[in-house]
Amino acid sequence: MILTAERTLIDLLNAQCKKRSAQPFLVFEDNQEEVTEYSYGEFLERVEKFSGALYARGIRKGDKVTLHLPNSAEFVVCWFALAKLGAIMVPTNILSTAAEMDYLIGHSESVMLITESEYIEKFKSIQGNLPKLRQIVLARTDESGEFESVNKMIGEFSGEVPEASIQPEDVAAILYTSGTTSKPKGCLITHANYIYTGHAVAEHISFTEQDRALVVLPMFHGNGQYYMIMPSLVAGGSVAITERFSASRYGRQVQRLGATLGSLFAAPIRMILAQPYDEEERNNKLRAVIFAQSVTARELKAFEQRYNTSLYQIYGMTETIAPPLMNPLQGAKDNTGIGKPIAGSRIKLIDEEGNEVPDGEPGEILLEGIPGQTIMKAYFNNPEATNQTLQNGWLHTGDKARKSENGFYYFVDRQKDMIKRAGENVAASEVENVIMEHRAVYEAIVIGIPDAMHDEALKAFVILKQGQTATEQEVIDYCKGQLAKFKVPSAIEFVEDFPRTSVGKIQKHKLKEIELKKLHE
Repeated sequence: MILTAERTLIDLLNAQCKKRSAQPFLVFEDNQEEVTEYSYGEFLERVEKFSGALYARGIRKGDKVTLHLPNSAEFVVCWFALAKLGAIMVPTNILSTAAEMDYLIGHSESVMLITESEYIEKFKSIQGNLPKLRQIVLARTDESGEFESVNKMIGEFSGEVPEASIQPEDVAAILYTSGTTSKPKGCLITHANYIYTGHAVAEHISFTEQDRALVVLPMFHGNGQYYMIMPSLVAGGSVAITERFSASRYGRQVQRLGATLGSLFAAPIRMILAQPYDEEERNNKLRAVIFAQSVTARELKAFEQRYNTSLYQIYGMTETIAPPLMNPLQGAKDNTGIGKPIAGSRIKLIDEEGNEVPDGEPGEILLEGIPGQTIMKAYFNNPEATNQTLQNGWLHTGDKARKSENGFYYFVDRQKDMIKRAGENVAASEVENVIMEHRAVYEAIVIGIPDAMHDEALKAFVILKQGQTATEQEVIDYCKGQLAKFKVPSAIEFVEDFPRTSVGKIQKHKLKEIELKKLHE
């Protein structure tokens, strides 16, 4: 197990700046394709000045500051400036509504909000509900009006910043996970957590100072922070960040920004493959892309050939910090599975009674870990959820997998996504994978809906490929040729798209809510 509890985020940044102050650290490309670059030394200077400006405005150790920002260089500066003070970053989704932000700012007890001018109206309507919120600061603007700006605060600050007494186990961020049946839960992420994932991922993917990680997914999620930025910092490499994900620009961004490593989800991979093919995109430095969620064998091969690179499926959650399961870069890999335990990671699979299951049988994934070091510290102000998830040194993920004899793990489904059909358990993901092998299908989701006779019936929602056609009966007949009778959907609904999060992750619970509402109409 990799234990790196001897340092904080700012300790790590300072150490790297002493070795490589002039080397590039951060490259940012905005929506207009304008690029901003900072060396390690230039980045540290901005961090120190902004932390001083924040201190002058009353931000102290333990204070929470909400970031409501798109991907940007300012996001990373704010993260490390707050870490230097021992304050706590609370990153949020720019697509969140005023009502959602009212909850997140209030629940996190944030005293400051850093956002951009285009989002300010949503906060004016809720500011009166948030007595602890003392100040709003605007990023990526030089204007001075009703609100102060990050640029002006950095430009005008001079002086020394008192050193805060920060320990590795101190909280550096609260990352909120989207709730399916309840309000979002705030994962407490410590300095030690961030440094642990930096070392763990850097070791597994062999990050070096020559590598440049590409972040195209929203940075309020753990993915870009855990798997790209922290390993880059640990290895002394650099990171390239784009303001937003663009399937049509992806290949050119990989080339233009000099990316050697990347991270994606299944939905962005499909969106990229739907773009016109340009053979020139093969001429790049991209040596590896890690990804999560199910992708068909055909899509895997197409992506690897298109970009002359290798894909590696991984498994992780906000709560697990580093991905405990990753496909190996050396030796055999199996991208139909979620990999093998990384160095120092101990996994077990259990049944509903808490007993370990034999190889080949599905069970809930449990990860052994130390809260605040190798797994999240806790859920903020939610002891009940914390006690359900962290039990006796094990993190209960709520995900089901099975293990093969050769040590690879294969994702089965979320515990709550198992469908009960006439006494049999059906993994929605198994049925989805079969449907997506149909020649006309682009993407599919399967849910269970109440059935008076058989507990639940299976219903599939299907997006067809552009220019393709298929009938409901044709898809059902295809499933009959591939699946046991009780696994075959009884209904197929063709749709234009699914409800999704900002990173393209499908919100299956919303489809279930719609179906349940239909039943009660």
